[in-house]
Amino acid sequence: MAVDIQGYSKRDTREQLLAQRDLCEALDRAAHGAGLDRGHWEKQVGGDGELATLPDGTDPAMVAGEFVIGLAEALRDLNREARGGAAGEAGGHRLRVRLSLHHGTLTAGPFGPAGDAPIVVQRLLDAAPLRRLLVDDADRDLAYVVSDSLFEDVVRTGFCALPPEAFQPIKVTAKGATFRGHIMTGRAVRRNGLPDDRGGEDGGERGGPPGDRPAPDARVLDFPALAVR
Repeated sequence: MAVDIQGYSKRDTREQLLAQRDLCEALDRAAHGAGLDRGHWEKQVGGDGELATLPDGTDPAMVAGEFVIGLAEALRDLNREARGGAAGEAGGHRLRVRLSLHHGTLTAGPFGPAGDAPIVVQRLLDAAPLRRLLVDDADRDLAYVVSDSLFEDVVRTGFCALPPEAFQPIKVTAKGATFRGHIMTGRAVRRNGLPDDRGGEDGGERGGPPGDRPAPDARVLDFPALAVR
């Protein structure tokens, strides 16, 4: 998993420190709400973000869905406080982030994880369409992309709390290689129609009725690891 703060270098030192603390708080809250423990994640941190490998046995559907919804909600609440509750105000200190998620091969190394997963997740995080999503939509606090394989295995199958209709495919070419993913162009809302950061007032995307979801005992097979930045 990879996460990065938009416009971090434009902040002064005090504002950078505040952004780091707010992001950590938002990630902790989202993880807790999804039943995840960030204390067990292997994290490689930078000033403006984090690259994390999640432990074996982590449910990818929970990370790709409930965790993301929780992060959107946490960002919404943090930014509402920063704006003093003034809805629609631009707010120079809003915390807006990009999030990338992929599952694949990796192994531990002396300078961090090595393998396919860290490369894919970083290339998708840096994709121009993902960056443009925050530029073109001033009301959006979270720009989220999943790899093509994770979309096919988890999101499209219906195991994820986010509806596949909220995503659009992208193709990124970097350093002579091609990477495919799916950007969430819709809002982070649950498949049962409960909104997160839009309050259900703008007619945003909605999922199908609860009867369209997998049976309660349905299970996504565990992946060896998840990589996020």
